[in-house]
Parts: sequence; structure tokens; C-alpha cells
Amino acid sequence: MRGWFAVGVWHPKTAENIGTLVRSAHAFGASFVFTVGRRYKRQASAVKLDRHIPVLHFATLDDLRTAMPKGARIVGVELDDRSVPLREFTHPPAAAYLLGAEDHGISSHIRPGMQLVQIEGGSSCLNVATAGSIVMYDRVVRS
Repeated sequence: MRGWFAVGVWHPKTAENIGTLVRSAHAFGASFVFTVGRRYKRQASAVKLDRHIPVLHFATLDDLRTAMPKGARIVGVELDDRSVPLREFTHPPAAAYLLGAEDHGISSHIRPGMQLVQIEGGSSCLNVATAGSIVMYDRVVRS
């Protein structure tokens, strides 16, 4: 598949999950990792995160949208009645996958109008870094 992708978290709670997501993003060839509304405190271990892949921080979803190149899609990864199962999802050529926060997901007020996908397989939530890794793996193996 031609194009690019990025992965990020809506209001992430812990730096550890971002660190794990960065490692997976680097392994799967993501262009960058991002956060929207970061809540965690910067830790010494987080200082080196962007040595191999950029880690960008946006205050709001509108800031992320403004930074996205023309034609890029923001795809929410969230358990929602409107979500398409990942196995049926067609990945856009240029995509920023936005994962829900560890403790409360993507806010319901920003979901309308957003393309949504979910990882099937159970009724409980996955760890945010694990969910991101699964979505990136799916994109890579199906491209």
C-alpha cells in the first residue's frame, strides 16, 4: 500500500504505554506517533522516545486535524456501535489512527463524523499500546 500512517492516543494516562506504542510504531513503519491532550507527566525514560520516530503532541483534535496533510483520514479505534470490525476495514492510504485513552476511550463528543474501527474478539478493552500494535500489524500485513 502506498501512503503513510501514524498512531496516537487521545488523552493518554501513562508514559509507559506511549513508550510501548512508539516501539511498535517504529517496528511497523509508522511515520510518527502522537498524543492529543497528553495527561501524563514527562518522565526521564520518555526523553529518548523520539530518537527513531517523531512523537508529536497536540493540545486538541482540531490541532491534529490542522496538522494533517490534505486527504489524510483520522481513524478512531474504539468500541462503538458504529465501528467497523478491523477484519472488514479498508485502511486509507494516509491515516492517523487515534486510540482511546486507557481509562475512558475516545470522548463520545468527538466520535461523530470520525471513521471508527474496532478490534473484535471480546467485550473488554485491550491495553492501548496492544490495540495500536494490532491495528498497525493489520495495516502492514494487508497492504
